[in-house]
Amino acid sequence: MNKFLVGSAVLLLGAGAPAHAADWDGFYAGINAGYAEGQSGAKTSTVYSGGGYFTATSVPAIATTGAQNLNNGGFTGGAQGGFNAQSGNLVYGAELDIDGLDLRDSKKSTTTYPCCSPSTFTISQSRKTDWLVTARPRLGWLSGDLLFYGTAGLAITKLGYKEKFTDTFGPALETANMDKTRLGWTAGGGLEAPIADQWTVKGEYLFADFGHVSTTSTNLIAYVPAVAYPQNVFTHRVGLEAHIFRVGANYHF
Repeated sequence: MNKFLVGSAVLLLGAGAPAHAADWDGFYAGINAGYAEGQSGAKTSTVYSGGGYFTATSVPAIATTGAQNLNNGGFTGGAQGGFNAQSGNLVYGAELDIDGLDLRDSKKSTTTYPCCSPSTFTISQSRKTDWLVTARPRLGWLSGDLLFYGTAGLAITKLGYKEKFTDTFGPALETANMDKTRLGWTAGGGLEAPIADQWTVKGEYLFADFGHVSTTSTNLIAYVPAVAYPQNVFTHRVGLEAHIFRVGANYHF
């Protein structure tokens, strides 16, 4: 990530600005690419029920094991478009972008049942995203040919989640699956500079927060032949925050 940021700074500050871009009024469109880092807290827990599958000591052990961090980085890139209006050194407008956002991570944790050693249980959780849309006002200030700007607005993605619980006691099996479109918010800033007639390049950072989604499952089964234990309700919760670093190029109409 450090190499990415250094490269972005060199690209912008070393552009040389051969063409003066004093007039930023009007529409523009372009492309972008970069790196995104996703941070998620995933949680799986269940409840004790008399006549259910779990003993009372198993429930807190499952909650502890089911608290996992899903943190990873991946590629982001796509296209953006927007418009600017200029009043002196003040530049303001709005931008819409549509990008791929490849944030996938999974964790697996195994713990010995407090009641029933050496029997163990395993919880696996995964999170993924494939795309990102943002719609953001921009407000900037010109310093010479360089536009320094801040931006904040709406962010949308589809958050995918899968979970699997197994053990060596029954053996037991429980699963969960979510795919939910999430509306969140994003904020950040950047630097944009002219490099040729009607062309600019930019470096940008965005932070995006999509909150949390949750679901429950009652599909726990154990033993052979299978016995269902719907009274042992599982609860699953996952969130997503993303740090996005990208560079881009815009054509100004």
